[in-house]
Amino acid sequence: MRAIEVPAYGDADVLTTTERPVPEPDEGEVRLEVRAAGINFADIMQRRGHYHGGPEPPYVPGMEVAGVVDAVGDGVNREPGEAVVSLVEAAGYAEYTVADARGLLEIPEGMGVEEAAGFPVQWLTAHNCLHEWGGLEAGETVLIHAAAGGVGSAAVQLADEAGATVVGTASTEAKLEVARDLGMDHGIRYTEVDFVDRVEDVTDGEGVELVLDGIGGETTDRSLQALSSFGRMVSYGAASGEPGRPNTADLLFGNKRVIGYHLGRAIAEEPMRVMGAVPELSGLLADGTVAVQVGHTFDLEAAAEAHAFIEDRKSSGKVLLVP
Repeated sequence: MRAIEVPAYGDADVLTTTERPVPEPDEGEVRLEVRAAGINFADIMQRRGHYHGGPEPPYVPGMEVAGVVDAVGDGVNREPGEAVVSLVEAAGYAEYTVADARGLLEIPEGMGVEEAAGFPVQWLTAHNCLHEWGGLEAGETVLIHAAAGGVGSAAVQLADEAGATVVGTASTEAKLEVARDLGMDHGIRYTEVDFVDRVEDVTDGEGVELVLDGIGGETTDRSLQALSSFGRMVSYGAASGEPGRPNTADLLFGNKRVIGYHLGRAIAEEPMRVMGAVPELSGLLADGTVAVQVGHTFDLEAAAEAHAFIEDRKSSGKVLLVP
């Protein structure tokens, strides 16, 4: 089968198309014929060698796939031909992969298989950061960085549905327009204006009650300044390549909280807390209240181009690989 391999850490051009044996499912596993694989920024951080606890080369990246059950291992109550979506340990950038049968999710009604590949990682992350970890309440104001991205576009829709006022940042006016169409109330082009100053204007100097920060670096410290007293920030990534280093004086004197979130660790340690969001998300997606935003699709062999596309900040919504 065709698969994409990371033979060594490096830039996007290290991604190589290779031939590997079709994997066999062990007990409790299924083999999936991959119809679409989601690209997440964690894949890029792993490829760079900057992801804590990430895989060592050579490896096949990819943690999120949608496809069809092709074969089942012992003890699995699944049938070949079933369309499902799943988180996988790795090896999603391939024509076939194996997954723990317990982690398979049904594709929400009316959703295509490619669209479904953009569901698990980013929508669970968005819902968990807003609600299960962030405690968002109706009437609060939330600041969402990269509001037109994968997690951002999901979070904007979910926060709007929850009755929050949504403030979002993006690098271009086109991306802000995407986020506005999804329910963002106030857009900030952070390349042109200081987002802290703009938040102060929008909130009459009070600050926002919640920040979703997947950027890290200086953005983390600046986001704390945008928080209201007793506000909270959920840190779920470091797309800047640098970890955030919160100023503890801001935390102390503002009675502010910083909450860490990592989907993989959270599922491993508190699966019900994470996966409890699935019924609500499936319902909202099925009835069209919210929608996965598929921004771009690339052929499997174009994985290097797809990674570079994301790193160059050209993407909005979900980016997929299609074998």
